[in-house]
This record gives sequence, C-alpha cells and structure tokens, in this order.
Amino acid sequence: MSGIAGIAQAGQTEQVSRMLDRLSHRGRHWCEIREAEGTTLGVLGSRVQQADLKELPKGIVRDQTSVGHFAQAQAHFDGFELQRDRAGIRPLYYGWTSDGRFCFASEVKGLLAVTRNVHEMPPGHSFDGKQLTKQAEVALQPELKESADAIARELRKRLEASIQARIGNGDVGSWLSGGLDSSVMVALARPRVSKMHTFAAGMDGAPDLKFARIAADFLQTEHHERMVQPEEMFAALGDVIYALESFDAWLIRSSVMNYLVAQTAADYVPAVFSGEGGDELFAGYEYLKSLDSTALPSELVDITNRLHNTALQRVDRCSSAFGTVAHVGFLDEGVVDYALQIPANLKLRNGVEKWILRESMKDTLPDSILWRPKSKFWQGAGVEDFLARHAEEQISDADFKLERNLPNGVQLNTKEELFYYRIFRERFGEFDNLSWMGRTKGSPVA
Repeated sequence: MSGIAGIAQAGQTEQVSRMLDRLSHRGRHWCEIREAEGTTLGVLGSRVQQADLKELPKGIVRDQTSVGHFAQAQAHFDGFELQRDRAGIRPLYYGWTSDGRFCFASEVKGLLAVTRNVHEMPPGHSFDGKQLTKQAEVALQPELKESADAIARELRKRLEASIQARIGNGDVGSWLSGGLDSSVMVALARPRVSKMHTFAAGMDGAPDLKFARIAADFLQTEHHERMVQPEEMFAALGDVIYALESFDAWLIRSSVMNYLVAQTAADYVPAVFSGEGGDELFAGYEYLKSLDSTALPSELVDITNRLHNTALQRVDRCSSAFGTVAHVGFLDEGVVDYALQIPANLKLRNGVEKWILRESMKDTLPDSILWRPKSKFWQGAGVEDFLARHAEEQISDADFKLERNLPNGVQLNTKEELFYYRIFRERFGEFDNLSWMGRTKGSPVA
C-alpha cells in the first residue's frame, strides 16, 4: 500500500508535499518527490515497498499491492498518463487547479490540498489529461461447458494461486467475519504461513463474532476479537467518514466495524486478506435469487464493476487509514475471468447462493461456515439498528425535509444518510459536483 500525488508542472514541490501530507497514513515510512518531463511527482509507502518503488523509472509513481492491482502516473516527453487497474482496486482521482494545472492523488483529501475540482479515474482506463481511453474491462464471458466437479476443481486451483501470489513473506493476517468469503481467504492462506492472525469486531451477541471464532478454531489461527460498545462506534463515525470520503449510508454501515477491526489488525500485521468480491462473482446477495437465470450473468458483471467506489473503497480506506495493505484474493484477474464463465445454475442452486464456491471448499471448512447463509456485514456485526436509531434521534422530520436535497442536485435517501452527510460536510465542506462519489446500488430510501 502506498500513496501517489502530482501536478503536471515542474517546480511544484511545495504543493505536492502538501498533497502527500494528507495521504501520510498510506505510507508512514518514506516519502519522495521528484521532477520528470515537466511534471512534479510524489510517492510515499512502507519500508517493504521502498525498494520496489525506488526501482521504477524516474517518471513513474505507482500504488500497487499485487500483480494487476495498481494505480499509476507516468510522465513522458510529450505529457503524462494516468492508469488504473480494471477492477479499480487501487484508488485514483484527478482534477485541475483554478489556474488550469492538472493534478492527481490517491485520495480526494490529497487533491483538496490544491483544488476542489475532483474526478474519479475510471477503472481500466488511461488518461492523458485530454482523453480517457479504455484499456481493459470486467465483461461477460463465454459460459463454461465442463462438469460441476471440474469447474469446482479449477476454481479452487485459481483461488489458491491468487492467495499464493499475495502471501509475500508470510507476514499477513486476515479480517474474519465468519462468513464464507473471509473464511475462504483464511482457509487457503493458513497452510502457506507458519502463523496466521485473524481479526473480528462486533457488538455483544453479534453473529459474526460467534462464527469467526468457529472458523478461527477450526483453522487454528491466532484470533483477535474486538468487542465494540455503541459509544465507541458513534465516536468513530467522524474518523470513518473522513477516511471513506463518503456519506453513502450502506457504505458507512459496513465500514464502522471494518475500520475498527482494521485498527486492531494494524497492531499485529502489515497486510491482511479481505473477502471482498465473492458475493459479486458468485451471486451472494439475496435479491439475485429473484432474477431470471438469463439476466444473472450481466447483473453480476454490473455489480462487480460498481465495487471500485463502494465496497473496494471501504477496503482500501479502512486498511490504509492504519498503514496496512488489504489483499482481495477473489479479484485476481484469473479468478474473476473464470468466475464470470461459470453458469448461473452453479452459482444459485436449489436456493443456495454461491453454491459452486461452497463446493470448491467443502474439504477445508466446517459445515457451519461452509453453508452459512449470507449476512450483510453491518447486520452480522450488530451495527444496523444502533446506527439507524442514533440518526433518528439526531434528525427531525422537519430537518430531513428541509435538508435532504443538496444544492448540487444530490438527494439524500434517509435521515441516517443526512446524519452522515452533516459529518461529511464538516470534514470536507460543500462540493459543487459529487459525481466522483459512489452510491451503493439499492441503498435504503425513506
């Protein structure tokens, strides 16, 4: 995990330094600002990444966690170019200063040091300051014709390869909710490391804590559990929203415990695995069961392509807030391309979501985890009711009616979202344009 920032003009060291100051959490150990081809470039990172990043040509700065998961800027003799991986796993934003200088940064808060003109770099694209060019995309794939057993074996093989590619020196842990996806990450990583730390957070009585313990005991990990009180959760909201750069209600709900568990994990390991992407690739959401099987493949592509500024933003910001790297093993290109070829009737089978993924893992997880139904992160962690009630207490009906329509045209969906927006506005101010901010598909409405 690292952070990058820059301005397409020479002699901008002071301004780029201010941008990097706002990204210092992304790389606490070293920082470098350089000039190349009329562009001022900045990068910061961890000690582990220092050698690799310093070996890059002078005109390139890059934020990369593993093969295929990157965002970078490159200066060359006739200009510069931004690039972002096709799933949008690594974040990147750009804009122009009031006097027309092009600038970029890993997070919006980095750009805000020099401009309020903000755009998100689309995944799978390159940009030269004038034209966006699509380089790669997550798209529909031809359907596999092999047997279910053969598909399960190949899927398992690809998942194992993804995990192996991200193990590094073995100093890695995993967030563990006790759901299928995070448990798959732990089950595949555990034989490849001498010791594995796992981390869970939730409120007293939350189902996730119980199932995380079951998975951790079965897989023999060093398990760390963070019991969260409502007051601690409410106190963290300001920091969570600042880290996320969002007021999307579902994103905030799922991020509070993720932020707190990431804080705990940072005391033990420099990197963690996250199960993000499993629901999108293997049809893990309840609403997908109502779709016709012919419509399912395109819907899965759509929700996978929406991850970059919702769930993947949560994973990136929660981990980077504490200087750690989060690896998303399901979103390895080999896994993604293969998963999108798997027939719909192997993903949803007899009412069971993610059936083929469960089949591929049936010798490595206990049945209570392997066949556990999907639970939203904030529900499993015991968050939802507390946050919704807290917002209701803060926002009157009259306030909601008066404030739900923002001057920039955005409409807030619920009192809860207005409550989050007020915090967002305190931290970031008003924006004329919020097109860079993702909104979760199917977000709750009043």
